[in-house]
Amino acid sequence: MAATPALRIHAGPRARRHIAQHGLRPQDIAVVPGAAGGPKGLVLGPLDRFVFGRWLPQSAQPVHLVGASIGAWRMATACLDDCVAAFERLERDYIAQDYEPEPGRRMPSARQVSERFAANLQAFYGGRLGQVLQHPRFRVHIVTSRGRHLLNREHRVRTPLGYLGAWLCNGAHRRALGLWLERVVFSSGPQDAALPFDDADFRTRRVALDEANFQPALQASCSIPFVLQAVHDIPGAPSGAYWDGGITDYHLHLDYASRHPDGLVLYPHFQQAVVPGWLDKAWRWRHGATPFLDSTVVLAPDPQWVRERLPGGKLPDRTDFTRYGTDLAARMAAWRAGTAAARQLADEFEAWLAGGCDPSRLEPL
Repeated sequence: MAATPALRIHAGPRARRHIAQHGLRPQDIAVVPGAAGGPKGLVLGPLDRFVFGRWLPQSAQPVHLVGASIGAWRMATACLDDCVAAFERLERDYIAQDYEPEPGRRMPSARQVSERFAANLQAFYGGRLGQVLQHPRFRVHIVTSRGRHLLNREHRVRTPLGYLGAWLCNGAHRRALGLWLERVVFSSGPQDAALPFDDADFRTRRVALDEANFQPALQASCSIPFVLQAVHDIPGAPSGAYWDGGITDYHLHLDYASRHPDGLVLYPHFQQAVVPGWLDKAWRWRHGATPFLDSTVVLAPDPQWVRERLPGGKLPDRTDFTRYGTDLAARMAAWRAGTAAARQLADEFEAWLAGGCDPSRLEPL
C-alpha cells in the first residue's frame, strides 16, 4: 500500500492562476508568514530549512517575514547567517525547554517562565541582532497584542476581567476586540515603508524594530496570557502591557492581496485553516478563507498523515507539557520523532517544485 502523502498545497484563486501559468518560483514570493501555535510550529522546521536555506536564496527580491509568537521566532531566525544551523538550534532549544516548578508549586509561575524564556532568547540572538535588523533582503515584522483600558497594565484582577471583556466583544464581532487589544507590529527595514498587509481590518500601530526593543518585542509576541507575564513599556512603542501576537492575529489572516498584486504569499503552516485571532478558535465560521488570502499558497501537513505518522496521531502542542508531566525524556522523544517525520513535508515540496509545479496538486484554501 502506498504511503500517505505528507504535504497538501492549498492556494487562493490568484495564486492558483499564477502557478498554472508560471509555476512557483522563488522570485514570485513577496511575503512569508509565521503563525502562532506554540509547539505545532515544530513540524515546519524542515520546510523552513529548505525554503530559507536553499530555495529563496535563488532569488534576489525583498521578502517580508511576518510572525507572531513561535512564528516570529522562526521568521527572525530566517535572517541569521547560516539559517539552516540556526533553525536546527531553534528546534533543539524549543524541544529541550523545561520549567521545573518552584518548591510548593504544581506548575511553574508566569514569572519563572518569563525569566527563563528571556534568558533563552538572549542566548539565542545575543551578538547577532545586526544580522536580523540589517538583513539585505528580509524585512521582519513581529506582531504583538497591546492591552487597552483594563488590559493596559497586567494585574491579578484587572487582567482576567479584561480578557473576559475581550472574549465577549470578539464573540460579537472581531473588530470589537480592538476595544481591548490592538495590533502593534515591530518592523525592520525602512521606516517610511508600508506594512506588507493592509491594516484597515483591525486597530494597528507600527513601531520601528531596533536593538533596544528587539528582545522585548519578540518576548511579548510569545507571551501567552497567564502562562508568561506581559512585557511592559517596550522601548520606542506606546506604553502599556504587550502580550502574544496570536491573540489578535493567531494565524495572521491579513490582507496581503491588496498590498502585493503581483507577488505571492508562501505560507508554511501546520493546518489548512488560517484562523484570524486566538479567540476565534471556537468560532468555526471564521476559519474560512477570505479575499485577503487570494494570493496565498499554504503548505500544510495532511491530517491523515498526521494521524498515521506523528506520535499520538497529532501535532506537538502545549498539552504535551501536562500529558508527559515530569517525564521530560518522553516528551522530547515524541517531539523529536515528529520533527524527524516532518522531513517528508520538505521532500515533497521540493519534488513538486522540481517536477514543474503540477497545478492538479493545488487545493482551494
